[in-house]
Amino acid sequence: MRFISVSHLLLISVAAIWGFAFVAQSAGMDHLPPHSFNAARFLLGALSLLPLWLIFTKHRIPQGKTLLIGGLAAGTIMFGGFTFQQIGLLHTTAGNAGFITGMYIVMVPVAGILLGQSTNMQTWSGVILAVLGLYSLSIGPDLTIGYGDLLELIGAVFWTAHVIIIGYLSKKVDAISLSICQFLVAAVWATLAAVMLETPTLPDFQAAWLPLLYAGVASSGIACTLQVIGQKKVTPDVAALILSTEAVFAVLGGWLLLGEHFGSKELLGCSLMLAGMLVSQWPSRKRQTAAA
Repeated sequence: MRFISVSHLLLISVAAIWGFAFVAQSAGMDHLPPHSFNAARFLLGALSLLPLWLIFTKHRIPQGKTLLIGGLAAGTIMFGGFTFQQIGLLHTTAGNAGFITGMYIVMVPVAGILLGQSTNMQTWSGVILAVLGLYSLSIGPDLTIGYGDLLELIGAVFWTAHVIIIGYLSKKVDAISLSICQFLVAAVWATLAAVMLETPTLPDFQAAWLPLLYAGVASSGIACTLQVIGQKKVTPDVAALILSTEAVFAVLGGWLLLGEHFGSKELLGCSLMLAGMLVSQWPSRKRQTAAA
C-alpha cells in the first residue's frame, strides 16, 4: 500500500510538471518553430538523464530487443504526440491544449476495447461527458472545430498509445534506459523535420533557453522518467486518471503566467471534460485501491 501511494504521488507530480509545461511550450514558440523546439527539448531530456545512467552501473547492462524496439516505438509515438501538441499551441490557448490533450484518459479504455478488454456504463458515461465538454470548449456556432484544438485532439490519440505502451514496457525494462532511448528516437525525428521544414538560428535557441530548459529537463527528462517509475505499480487506466489532472495545471498556468481568460462556455467545457475524465476511470481506481 505504501509503495502504491508513492507511485500515485509521483504521477501527480508528473501531471503538475506537464500542466505547466504547456505554458513553457507556448512561450518558447515566441522564438522557435515547433519542430526545432521539440528537437532541442528531446535532446535536453536525454542529456539530463545521462548522469543518472552513468552512476548506476545496472543501467549499462544490455536489455536486448525489448528496450531497442520498445524505445523506437515509444519515441516515435512521443514525437507524434508532441508534434501535434506543439503545432496546435500556435493556434489555441495553453488551457485548451491541456484539457483536449487530457482526452487520452477517455481514449485509453476505449482503446482497450480494440485490444479485447471489456468496458462498462461508467466508462461510456465519461466518454459522453468528455465529448460534450469538447463540444462546448472547441466547437464554434458553425459546428466546426478550431484548427489548433483539432491538432490537440489528434495528439491525444498519440498520448493514448503512449500511456498504453509505457504501461507495458515499464514492467520489462529499466526506466532511465527507456526514457533516454525514447528521447533520442524522438530527437532524431524532430531534427529531421526541423531540417526539412524550418530554418532556426542560434540566437533563436538562445532566446528560448528558459522554456527549453523547463520543457527539456523538467517536463521531458524528469517527468517522463517519473511516469515510467510510477506506472510500474499502477495500471494504465488509473495512471491515465491521475495524469489527466495536467489539464487543471495547464489552465492554472495559462491564467497565472500567460493571462489567459475563459468565458462561461469555455469553463463549462472544461468542467464537463474533467467530469468525464474522472467518471470514466472511477471504477478502475476503486478496484486498484481495494487490491492494494
